[in-house]
Parts: sequence; C-alpha cells; structure tokens
Amino acid sequence: MSTEHWETIYRDRRSDELSWSQSAPATSLQVIDELGLDADRAVVDVGAGESALVDALLARGHRRITVLDVAQGALDRARARLRGVPGADAVHWVAQDVLTWAPATTFGLWHDRAVFHFLTAPADRQAYGDVAARAVAPGGFLVVATFAPDGPAQCSGLRVRRYDADTLAAQFAPGFVPVLARAQSHHTPWGAVQPFTWLALRRSTS
Repeated sequence: MSTEHWETIYRDRRSDELSWSQSAPATSLQVIDELGLDADRAVVDVGAGESALVDALLARGHRRITVLDVAQGALDRARARLRGVPGADAVHWVAQDVLTWAPATTFGLWHDRAVFHFLTAPADRQAYGDVAARAVAPGGFLVVATFAPDGPAQCSGLRVRRYDADTLAAQFAPGFVPVLARAQSHHTPWGAVQPFTWLALRRSTS
C-alpha cells in the first residue's frame, strides 16, 4: 500500500491499462440509490484514484464530497478531468494513506471500491476499521467492494484478501450492521472478468 507503489502505477499507466477502470460507476450508484442517500450528506470516496464517481455525484447535486487516495498523481488526473465542471471547486482532495487519516468531519457515506482487499495484515484491517468508525456518522453508511472468493488473488502486483458478504461484514462488526449485499462481475478494459463482493453497512447509533 506504499505511496511510491501507487504513484508509479499512475505515472506509468494510462487509464485503459488499469484493471479497475470503468466508464461509469454503475454499481456504486445503484447501491447509493438503494440506500436513499440525500445529496446534502457528506461523502468520502476512499482510494478513489481517478474514479468517475465524483463526476456522477456532482451531476446529481452533491457538493460535500471528499476524494481520498494515497497517490497524488491519481488525484491530479481526476482534478484535471473535472476542470470547469459545476461544483468541482468545492471537492475536497486528500492525498493520504487512509490508515493514518484523521478526518476533521464525519460523513454520511464512506465509499471504498477495492481498497480494503489490499489489507492483508490484521493490524492494517483494524486501523482501517478504526478510521471508518470515527469518520462515519451514526446512522451513516459504509460501502465496501472487494474481490469475491472466486476473484483474483492479486492485483497490481500485490496480494489481496477475498471476501463473501458474511466474511466482509464480520470485519466491521459490531459497530457496523450490514444492510445490503451485491455480487458484481467487473469487466476490465481488456475484457477479463473480475468477481466482486459489494456490501453496505450502517453505522450503529448507540
């Protein structure tokens, strides 16, 4: 999860050379719609890279958006794409390792498509959960997508942990309670199929 590793990835590869690239964040938006998230709730996209989720949220009227990634180069690519887009000036861009991040506010939605599965060490998963517990407001949502049990065993030269909905939910118990799960087959830019597990959890209000 080193900064240098991911900076190198975004320096040396075009968008169509990245397995996680997608033209539109369809599954993310479907989950957000099912959760009924209001546009006035604060949202953080963790490990966003150059994801188009921020574009879609801006188009829907969201203006309290934080985009976080360990690679400044990824954020620079996304910012350049959004230049002149209404609302883009209000986006908060954070170049930071999520495991050491100390957000100054809380969020109604924490969105993570394919960061958590890179955390193979128990201490790192615990650190992630601790940050999420502080960052997500009571009653807010944590949305996490990882490779499914039949998905790839590694990505970008790094090992990953694969999850089904139950084993993923267990990582965030008891502070987060699962509310919906989805299976997705992601098609890479070169046509490979990667099975994903999506899980949405609600932050306990107690």
